[in-house]
Amino acid sequence: MKKNIVQSETVWKSQFATSKLANSQIASKIVVIRDVQVIIDRDIAELYKVDTKVLKQAVKRNIERFPESFCFELDKKEFANWRSQFVTSKSDQKGLRYAPYAFTEQGVAMLSAVLRSEKAIKVSIEIMNAFVQMRHYLHRNIAIASRLDAVENKVDAKFLEHETKFRKIDENFSKIFHVLDSSPQKAKEGVFFKGQIFDAYAFFQNIIKTAKKEIVLIDGYVDLSVLERLSVKQKNVSVKIYTHPKAELRQADVEQFNKQYPTASMDYTQKMHDRFLIIDNKDLYLIGASLKDLGKQCFAFSKMDDPKTLIPMILANLR
Repeated sequence: MKKNIVQSETVWKSQFATSKLANSQIASKIVVIRDVQVIIDRDIAELYKVDTKVLKQAVKRNIERFPESFCFELDKKEFANWRSQFVTSKSDQKGLRYAPYAFTEQGVAMLSAVLRSEKAIKVSIEIMNAFVQMRHYLHRNIAIASRLDAVENKVDAKFLEHETKFRKIDENFSKIFHVLDSSPQKAKEGVFFKGQIFDAYAFFQNIIKTAKKEIVLIDGYVDLSVLERLSVKQKNVSVKIYTHPKAELRQADVEQFNKQYPTASMDYTQKMHDRFLIIDNKDLYLIGASLKDLGKQCFAFSKMDDPKTLIPMILANLR
C-alpha cells in the first residue's frame, strides 16, 4: 500500500510539472509537514513579490486571524528536516537562522485579506487551486492503490487453489475500474476565462441551486444582474447581500425581487475587499471578481476548506 502511495505521488509530480501552475513554480513549493500540506513563508513571499520579513510582520500584526490550523512555526526537528530536504544551497542554509512559518490552504486565503494587494489576491487563488488539485489527485490515486492492494491480496491467496475464483476476481477488478471511470468527483472550483460567460454563469447557478436554507453574498459591486442570477434559488431559501454603499443595487430593486422570489435583504459593508459566497452556513466560496462581471474577464471560484472556522470570522468582520 505504501509503495503504491509513493508511486502515486511520483506520478502526480511528473504530470503536475507540465501544468500552468507548475510553470509558476507553485506546485514544487507545497510540502507536507505534520501530515498537512503547507507552503513556507519565504516561498509565499517570493510568489507575492514581497520580503519575507514584511510578510511575517503582517501575520504578527494580525495574529488573532492565524490560528494553528492556518499557520504554525516549525519546531527545531521540523526545521532541520525541512532544511535538509528542501534547501539545497549551502549558502542558503546558512542564511536561515530562524524557523519559518508554514501556511495551510486556509492560511493562504487569510493572507490575501491581510496583505490587501491585487498581486496577493491573484497569487493566493493560484496557490489554493494548486492545493486543491494536489489533494484531489492524491486522493484519487490513494483510493485506486487501496483497491488494487485488496484485489492483489485476494488473487495471491486463492489463485493456486481456486482457478475458477480467480476469473471471478478478475471480473470484479474490471467492475472497480468501471465505477472509478464513470464516477468523477464533483468539481469544487472553476476558473473561467474571458468570453466563457455561459460556463461561468452555469457554474454559479449550480452552486445557488444547492442552497436549502440561506445564501449569503459578500460583494462590493452588486447590481441588478446579480439579483437575476439569484432568482434560480430554491423556494423559501433566504438571501442576504452585503455590498458597498455606492454599489448600483438599491433597496427598491430588492423589494421588487421579493415580490416574486422572497426573501432577500441587503446591508452595507466597506470592510471586505474579497468576494465570498456562503451556502447554508456550511459551504464557503472565494470568488475572484464581482459577480456582475461574471465571465467578462478571467474569473475564479474556489471552495474553501475549514468553513466552520472561516465563516464566523468573515461574518464577524463585516462591520
